[in-house]
Amino acid sequence: MKQTDQKITIALTGNPNSGKTTLFNTLTGSRQHVGNYPGITVEKKEGLVESAGYVLHFVDLPGTYSLTAYSQEELVARNFMVRENPDLVVDVVNAASLERNLYLAVQILELGAPLVLVLNMMDEVRKKGMTLDTGLLEQRMGCRVVETVARQGKGKKELIDTIISLNSRKEDFKSPLEISYGPDLDPALKEMEDIIRENAFLTDIYPARWVALKYLESDEEIISEGRRKSPDTSTRLEDVTNKVADHCLKTLKTYPEAVIADYRYGFISSLLKDVVTRDQQRQRIEMSDQLDKFLTHRLLGPLFMIFVLYMVYSLTFLVGDIPLSLIEDFFGWMGEVVRRTMPDGLLQSLVASGIIDGVGAVLSFVPLLMIIFFCIAFLEDSGYMARVAYMLDRVFRYFGLHGCSIMPFIVSGGIAGGCAVPGIMAARTLRSPKEKLATVLTAPFMTCGAKLPIFLLLAGVFFPANQALALFLITLLAWASALLVSKLLRATIIRGAATPFVMELPPYRLPTLQGLLIHTWERTWQYIKKAGTIILAISILIWAAMTFPQLPDNGFSDEEIQGVIAERDFRGLNTAPGFPANTDDITLEEEQIELVLAERQLAHSYAGRMGTFLEPVTSWAGFDWRINISLVGGFAAKEVIISTLGTAYSLEAGEEDDPTSLSDHIRQDPDWDTKRAVSLIIFVLLYAPCFVAVVAIARESGAWRWAVFAMVFNTVFAFGFSTAVYQTLKLFI
Repeated sequence: MKQTDQKITIALTGNPNSGKTTLFNTLTGSRQHVGNYPGITVEKKEGLVESAGYVLHFVDLPGTYSLTAYSQEELVARNFMVRENPDLVVDVVNAASLERNLYLAVQILELGAPLVLVLNMMDEVRKKGMTLDTGLLEQRMGCRVVETVARQGKGKKELIDTIISLNSRKEDFKSPLEISYGPDLDPALKEMEDIIRENAFLTDIYPARWVALKYLESDEEIISEGRRKSPDTSTRLEDVTNKVADHCLKTLKTYPEAVIADYRYGFISSLLKDVVTRDQQRQRIEMSDQLDKFLTHRLLGPLFMIFVLYMVYSLTFLVGDIPLSLIEDFFGWMGEVVRRTMPDGLLQSLVASGIIDGVGAVLSFVPLLMIIFFCIAFLEDSGYMARVAYMLDRVFRYFGLHGCSIMPFIVSGGIAGGCAVPGIMAARTLRSPKEKLATVLTAPFMTCGAKLPIFLLLAGVFFPANQALALFLITLLAWASALLVSKLLRATIIRGAATPFVMELPPYRLPTLQGLLIHTWERTWQYIKKAGTIILAISILIWAAMTFPQLPDNGFSDEEIQGVIAERDFRGLNTAPGFPANTDDITLEEEQIELVLAERQLAHSYAGRMGTFLEPVTSWAGFDWRINISLVGGFAAKEVIISTLGTAYSLEAGEEDDPTSLSDHIRQDPDWDTKRAVSLIIFVLLYAPCFVAVVAIARESGAWRWAVFAMVFNTVFAFGFSTAVYQTLKLFI
């Protein structure tokens, strides 16, 4: 960006499934920044476009149907338009569903924001046999209208040119739109406007009529702000609102907000008269409708969904095995180089075992995760994910959840690779507090991207011929556990009636490669960034816990070392060169002594002592002290389980052992078997959420007691389940 370039800030808004994010990606490409809005956990996307001496700063606001703040996302979108004063607001609408999409545009015009209307998906309009008179719509709405097909990049240049031309003619924008809301509300609106203007009540931020409308719509955010600003004025406005509400209830058997919505849609219908024409001769059924007859069929739909899920995992292992091996070999080579070039000591151990073997064990799974993320992005962008939610609604209602609970589950890892934190936050769309709480508490059971590495590792080691099937069954177990626990919670401590489910099914679309790559990289980069920051820090702390305190200088006597070697031989661990088949006649060699001291040092450390302390109980589920250490670290972040095991085996192996991957270490350890692997998979899947997810649960539920409940209940449930499975398998294996 040059210093001479003029900056134009554009708020990009629109309904969910309108193609808003696709347009944002098409416009900004790689020049994007993702963060959070200050003080809240709603994602904020920004991007830049340079053109004709201008820098267009696009802010991709959360998708919303309305400017009445029912959720945090809707509140964020509205507050940005009002408080940040963008130069322009670009409202992206699905041109094939204009009547519904224009509801938001009308509210933006009532707010007085400078608006550009983008009619997206114009290709689908033509496929439906519809034609739009864009010029007439532009004239009636009093704002510029631009046609686009975002996924193909059509209309991009025209939109940029329109933004630049309008920026220099802001005086062309009209005052806030005023709609008549009928004889029941118009007099009240006039009275409230007079009160607002007379007292300069919030008029430094909002138009007077808009504030009056928000009071009539019972907008809690505006009413709370008004009470803080001037309690007396707010009380007067609330009195008028209550009188109108009573009148509407007695005469119309409805409420002011419903009357307002009816008149807005009436206004939109008048706008669209002669704007939209349809080909009455075309009798064909839309492709989406044809596909939905199969894809949402009561029997065939779920079967196809299961097939899709299984194919995602099959493709992951089919394509990802080679890059996974290459990255494992790369980190093994790095560790070997460090051990050969750096002098022996704590610094070498920290770099080789704590950082390279710890973090490397986590990063090795990036190729597999990228493939899964790419597949998920395809399913989301194509519109199929909405069908999954639609099909599962009947199932969810039986278990006491709402149909909208499906998306938090999917975001959390319902199709492996999500994250519980945004999944928990996605539950904000649920209007029922009890359904929201049940969703928040069970979403962490899903197979999030943090758990995936341990599942991929164990599936590859113990089920090499059926890796995809193993991961598929783990995913089904996550769903089954979440639903059963939800049923339990809704029948006991979170009782309450179910609420109806309404959801729009967007048309199917062919995703763009650019959009898929951007979505894949965003998720992958979050994983890599976490491994390079949080996981790195925790790995170093765990390395320290596994290294200190040091063994006394005198170490162990020859007899003690011989006893340890005999124990290792009995367990089948002495497979390295130089270890005899029996210990009757042992000549102690440096390699043997070093290996024994490394094992004893690890057991002597703080972490080793803690793991050993827990072992009498955790052994019921088949866990030893090494696994215990990793699971304790997993309370902070589930990726730590892999990094901790990598560090533990690296420290225990001794400096002279050949470099090997964590999967090879596990294969060579006779203490590991299928029983332990299955038990560990179940425990990792179900036990306490990571620390960040726990904080998210506290925020979304409004009470830390529910966050503590999730930690304790999930861990007890996971351990009981794992123990039952392990002890049962012992009877047969």
